[in-house]
Amino acid sequence: MTKNIYKVAIVGASTLAGKELSEALAESAFAASDFVLFDADEAAGKLETVADDVTFVRKLEAESFAGADFVFFAGEPETSLAHWKAAQKAGASVVDMTFALEATPGVPVRAPWVAELLHEAGSQPDLQTPAVVAAHPAAVLLATVLGQLNTRHKVKSASATVLEPASQYGRAAMDELHQQTVALLSFQPLPKDVYDAQAAFNITPLMGAETKVKLAETEQRIRRHYTTLTGSALPMPALQLAHAASFHGTIASVLVELEAPASEEQMAVALDGEHVDVLLDETDPPSNLSVAGQANIQVRVRPEPPPAAVPGTGQSEKYWLWIAADNLKLAALNAIACGAELARLRPQGKVQ
Repeated sequence: MTKNIYKVAIVGASTLAGKELSEALAESAFAASDFVLFDADEAAGKLETVADDVTFVRKLEAESFAGADFVFFAGEPETSLAHWKAAQKAGASVVDMTFALEATPGVPVRAPWVAELLHEAGSQPDLQTPAVVAAHPAAVLLATVLGQLNTRHKVKSASATVLEPASQYGRAAMDELHQQTVALLSFQPLPKDVYDAQAAFNITPLMGAETKVKLAETEQRIRRHYTTLTGSALPMPALQLAHAASFHGTIASVLVELEAPASEEQMAVALDGEHVDVLLDETDPPSNLSVAGQANIQVRVRPEPPPAAVPGTGQSEKYWLWIAADNLKLAALNAIACGAELARLRPQGKVQ
């Protein structure tokens, strides 16, 4: 994408996802754009920095999207649903990071580099596409790593346990995890407005009955998005999602079974790619700490001893993949890739 000057609006600019998107946009082909920031009423008037420029966060109004070329929705799903049609009507290309539009007819779920890796699996946007949904970062993580591996070694099956951090559910979840940690250490009652359960010092696949963190819904979203991104190019992993007692970073433990044997060295070569870094045994393993602020997904490979032999079908090889990614950075980079994909459909890029 050429570095055209666009008018780019970020809705939800003060959220964790919005702030990460602002930082990533400053280092992208959109960096020369004119940025306009919007958020909820209580955030209006705050100062934020995008691409070295300090600007005020504005309140959303009827004419907010006039002249906008791109609108990224990074706040609450309800805000996306309420305002995306106004952005579209104003002529803007819409990227939804909140998943609010995933059931909207004609709105595809996208991860452009996965589509390129798998030779355009999934539905590509065209001039009639009203908006795109940036795929869930865990789905992008799994599809990218397994797709990269599959380019050299055919993946027969996979199973994955994904550990999600509090930041995936916004600032309120982060704050409550912090408050619970402090309360536990000082023997005080736990705040449970967000989780309705103990999240601090705990790893669990299920929260309380009144939780605002819907792990079962998120797990199904990851399944849907992965299937949409990969089509028939990759097998669907058996998947379990759990909430980890961490603030940032998505972790996945994945067992892959190949159709033909491969050495550990061959696996490392196959996995290493544009968006994936393979960490060797002499380095520290991937973790939520090591990936903080990193653009690439990190992977460590370990064989499952002993190799499985399946009678009548030939020998198959199993490997454990320990995978980590900065979930907010991954989501922001994928959203920008979606924007770049839509930019190629625009006749020109300029501030209107």
